[in-house]
Amino acid sequence: MSVIFECSSLTKQYGHLAALDHVDLKLESGRIVGLLGPNGSGKTTMLKLANGLIVPTSGSIRIGGYEPGIETKQMISYLPDANYLPDWMKVETLVSFFGDFYPDFRRERAMEMLNSLNISPAAPLKTLSKGTKEKVQLILAMSREAKVYLLDEPIGGVDPAARDYILETILRNYSEDALVLISTHLIADVERLLDEVVFINSGKIMIHRTVDDIRDSEQKSVDEYFREVFRCWENY
Repeated sequence: MSVIFECSSLTKQYGHLAALDHVDLKLESGRIVGLLGPNGSGKTTMLKLANGLIVPTSGSIRIGGYEPGIETKQMISYLPDANYLPDWMKVETLVSFFGDFYPDFRRERAMEMLNSLNISPAAPLKTLSKGTKEKVQLILAMSREAKVYLLDEPIGGVDPAARDYILETILRNYSEDALVLISTHLIADVERLLDEVVFINSGKIMIHRTVDDIRDSEQKSVDEYFREVFRCWENY
């Protein structure tokens, strides 16, 4: 395994507000990492920076040794936390579009996952529920052979019954030598997937540990440990 995601004194400010504040972080390929923190902690900002949607105020972020740009677009499969697909397109048209746009996109896998969720390829996106649209977005993201998967709240908008399927979809379909970075506040739901966790609050990295280390050293689940750490932080 090698470092594929690296932040060095990464800072993003909006006026006087620091969404990220001098973040140093290294993540290796072949790992599933949870980026965990409350709403407004800086999770989405970090993923947007990694995907090149916004630029740092100072410091740097590198994916596979490159700053976000043409080279990293070929490595990253990004699932944003909001619907970004045009409502007028049919699901099968989106699959074809992704297949034409991304050389590493696997159409057969996408169609198989759509079938498993009983989503009709012929359905226009505008006829689908919010939760089903989010499932389509996840399917498109996970059907690529990417080196880095950036998943922003992948289960935040779906009903609890569908969460297990979505998590299994992530586990079954990512490339095993890739990095999967999952941003979420639903820690208990995703914990079983994770190799490592990064706790973030107010734009600062609080903790970066392996899940096994937390369970062995703290004798707690990640969810229990997270609640304890943030309770102490709030009382500080």
